[in-house]
Amino acid sequence: MIAPFRSHASRFLRIVRARPRPRWTRRGFTLVEILVVLTIIGLIMGLIGPQVFNVLGDARGKTAKIQIQTLGSALDVFYMDTGRYPTPDEGLIALVQRPADVEAWNGPYVKGGRVPKDPWGRAYVYRVPGRNDEPYEISSLGPSGRATDEGPGAAAASQ
Repeated sequence: MIAPFRSHASRFLRIVRARPRPRWTRRGFTLVEILVVLTIIGLIMGLIGPQVFNVLGDARGKTAKIQIQTLGSALDVFYMDTGRYPTPDEGLIALVQRPADVEAWNGPYVKGGRVPKDPWGRAYVYRVPGRNDEPYEISSLGPSGRATDEGPGAAAASQ
């Protein structure tokens, strides 16, 4: 009695497996569903994306200003130790390497033993004397490499 049941059951299973599934039980997404999701994602990125990039640009500008202030403090300590600011030829490297003609150098004056680059990967610009009767000026060229940028992530300078 068990043997005929097994043969009927196995034949039934073969028939069920061989039949194609109805359309509503197939797995996956239709092309229209995928296009709708991609359109929604595109709209969200179009509305939110520019705001995210503005925040990132502002963060880089603020980072540059903080680094410029830190380098300015290091230059002031260099001045107190040596009685002068680094020459344009010595540049900011004088904060981490003893210039040849300086005796009272107590550096390095910058933590880490190297002068940091600006947030855009460029070296800071060091001018002696600075503008407006300042003893020095440190500036960043900003995201485009020019000192005249405005807006988010604009170039920063010491004051």
